[in-house]
Amino acid sequence: MGETTGTGGIWHGGDLGRARALFPAAPEPWIDLSTGINPIPYPLPALPLSLWQRLPAADDEAALLAAARNAYRVPAEAGIVAAPGTQILIDLLPRVVPDLIRAGPVAVLGPTYAEHALAWRKMGATVVEADTLAQAADAATVVVVNPNNPDGRLLSVSELAALAARCAARGGLLVVDEAFCDFTPEASLVPALPPATLALRSFGKTYGLAGVRLGFAIGEANLVSALRDAMGPWAVAGPALAIGVQALADAAWLAQAGAARAADAARLDALLAPRGEIIGGTALFRLLATPEAPALFAHLGGRGLYVRRFQADPTRLRFGLPGDAPGWARLEAALACFPHGG
Repeated sequence: MGETTGTGGIWHGGDLGRARALFPAAPEPWIDLSTGINPIPYPLPALPLSLWQRLPAADDEAALLAAARNAYRVPAEAGIVAAPGTQILIDLLPRVVPDLIRAGPVAVLGPTYAEHALAWRKMGATVVEADTLAQAADAATVVVVNPNNPDGRLLSVSELAALAARCAARGGLLVVDEAFCDFTPEASLVPALPPATLALRSFGKTYGLAGVRLGFAIGEANLVSALRDAMGPWAVAGPALAIGVQALADAAWLAQAGAARAADAARLDALLAPRGEIIGGTALFRLLATPEAPALFAHLGGRGLYVRRFQADPTRLRFGLPGDAPGWARLEAALACFPHGG
């Protein structure tokens, strides 16, 4: 069976059309647990019709960047650019830094979000997919997802700073993808951003609004400017600018959502623990390891519950969070009747 694919045939979650094709007899409505997106989204503000009728204004983009600077605690000297999602930034980065490709190997600390390695390979880079920092020792440029997707691995700010210094000494770059860092702000490298570092931040996951398509790159001004130039004018839609401004300024909502999702993650752990080993995750998803993962995937799919499986390791499943009481009840009932040991 296949899976939702991105570039290069990489599997991604979130495609319920594919889920319905895999399990045509499953009951509706489907519960999509295959992504790491907050199932309880930020409440959308009322948007004036004019935002849909005109091109995004420079003042609107400036307001968004100011809100992002404050929310992410960006140093005054650092550059920041908004993009229609972080995926485009991942894909563009190797295109705007050909010197880094010539500087030496690019190491991606994994297993992790597979689009990072693919983006560099497409531009001819030698990519090392390293399981440990020691295996990345020879690389000039290193990519780290922190907290990691899918296992939640977390490197400390001091570890990242030392890694950035090593990359800088080799004429390389440290790329830190902080897509899942909003609920663990103490883990962010952005406030103490060292030289030769580019941080990526995703809006849609934490705020439950992935369809808005909004993300940010934060780093040295010349690199950020190159990314901005590569995207061209009006890269972010006007409605996305307005939604981002309001949501990023709402610290109270973020704190409440973080506490609620942490409680949900603990609840999910309690449901999954009898079925295998909970390797880790974040407040938005949990990773389960079990030799019965293929059978469990099929069992849940047949009951209208779509979870994330992995090409590279068929013994693992990633579970997102249900968004309401009926969703939790259906997941609990499906797990309870799984006819295999944990």
